[in-house]
Amino acid sequence: MPAASNLPADPFGNPISVSDTTSRRLIDDFASGFLACESTAANLVTEGHDDDAPLFQAYAAALQMFAETGDAPAAARPHIERARAGAASVTQREGRFIEAVAAWVEGNMRRAVQLHEEQARDFPRDLVSVKLGQYHCFNLGDCAGMLRLGLAALPHAADVPQVHGMVAFGFEQCHRLREAEASARRAIAMQRKEPWAHHALAHVMLTEGRLREGLAFMEDVSETWTGLNSFMVTHNWWHLALFLIDLGRADEALAVHDRHCWGVAKAYSQDQIGAVSLLARLELAGQDVGERWTELGGYLAQHTQDQVLPFLDLQYLYGLARAGRPEADALLARIEAFAPQAPEASRHAWQKVCVPAAHGLVAHARGNFKKAAEALDTALPRMIEIGGSHAQRDLFGQIHVDALVRSGEARHLAQALDVVQPQRNGQPESLRLARLADTIHAGLGLPPEAR
Repeated sequence: MPAASNLPADPFGNPISVSDTTSRRLIDDFASGFLACESTAANLVTEGHDDDAPLFQAYAAALQMFAETGDAPAAARPHIERARAGAASVTQREGRFIEAVAAWVEGNMRRAVQLHEEQARDFPRDLVSVKLGQYHCFNLGDCAGMLRLGLAALPHAADVPQVHGMVAFGFEQCHRLREAEASARRAIAMQRKEPWAHHALAHVMLTEGRLREGLAFMEDVSETWTGLNSFMVTHNWWHLALFLIDLGRADEALAVHDRHCWGVAKAYSQDQIGAVSLLARLELAGQDVGERWTELGGYLAQHTQDQVLPFLDLQYLYGLARAGRPEADALLARIEAFAPQAPEASRHAWQKVCVPAAHGLVAHARGNFKKAAEALDTALPRMIEIGGSHAQRDLFGQIHVDALVRSGEARHLAQALDVVQPQRNGQPESLRLARLADTIHAGLGLPPEAR
C-alpha cells in the first residue's frame, strides 16, 4: 500500500494511486463531473483511454452500472475484476471503494451501502463514495441513509457547494423541509450552477404548494443547466413541468416535454421514465398527448428482461401498456417470476409492492379502473420501498385516485375525497387539484368548494 503523502490527489484532496497523467485527468473529470451532474463524468469511458489502475477501473465499472439495464453488471464485471486484481497496490480508501462497487455489481446492495457508510466515516471527503451511497439508498427507499451520508461529509467538506445540495435532498426526502431549503440555498449562494440543489429546492416548493414561486425559481436558474448529464437536465425540466401542470398550464408542460425532457438521450432509462411519468401526469390533468406513447413504447420494449429496480420496471410497464404494446404482458409476467428470487435487499419491495402495483397500473392503462383501484390500494402504503422520490412516486398516487374516481363505485369516490381534499387544502394554488376535487364533489352530490 503506497504512502498517501506521496500520491497525487483528486479534486477533493483524496490521494489516488494513479501515475498516468491522462488517467488522472479522466479521474478528475469523473469525480467532479459526477458530483456536479455534468456529462464530463463519462469522459473516463468515452475518450478511448485505458489504464489498469484499480481506481480507474472501479470508476469505469460504476459508469457501466449507471446504465441501469439488465446487462450492465456483465459490462461492469471485467472492470471490477481488473480493479480487484490490483487492489494490493491501492490506499485503504480506494480499496474500500472498489469493494463497494464490486458489491453493487454483484447485486449486494446492503453491503454496498454499508461500505459507503464506513467510507463516509473514515474518509468523509471521498465525495464520489458519499454520492454513490446516496444513490443506492435512494433506490432502496432509505431516506434516512441518504441524509446520514450527507451529514457525515458536511463538517469536512462544507467548502464544496454540491455537498450542501446532497444534504438538502436528504433533508427533503426525510420531510425536514426548512433544513432542506436552507441547505439548498446555501449551495446556490456558493455556486449558482448547482442543479442538484435546484432540484432539492424544487421538491420543497412543490411539497409546500409554492407553485408560482417554484416555477419562477426554476425558470430563472434554467439558464445554468448546460453541460449536464441527460438525467439532470431532463429531470430539472421535468420538475419545472410539474409546476406548470398544477398551475393549469398543461399545454405549456407538454411543450416542455417535447423541447427539454424527451430527446436528449432516448435510449437512457432515466430519460424514458421521465417521459412516461410526464405523459401520464399530463393525461391525468386532461391534456391530449397525441401519439407520443407510440414512439416512447418502442424504446421501453427493450426492458422486459431487465428487472434492475422495481421503480423503473413499473414505469416501463405503464408506458408499454399505454402504448398498446404486447411487451406489457411479457414484462408483467417477468416481474411476477422475478419477485420471489430478487436480491434480498429489495425482495420485499418486488413481492409486496411491485407485483400488486404492476397489476394495478396495467389495469388502469387498459381502462379496468375498479381492478386498478383495488390493486393499487394494496401497494401504495409501502410504495416508498421501491425507491424514487416522493414527487416521482406521486405518479402512482395520481393514477390510483384517477382509478377511484372513474371506477363508478361510490365507496371509491369517498376514498378519493379522503385523499384529494387534504392535498387540495395544502396546495391552494393548484388548479389541477381544484378541478379534481370539484369532480369528486360532483360525483358525491356535493357542491363545489367556495373559492
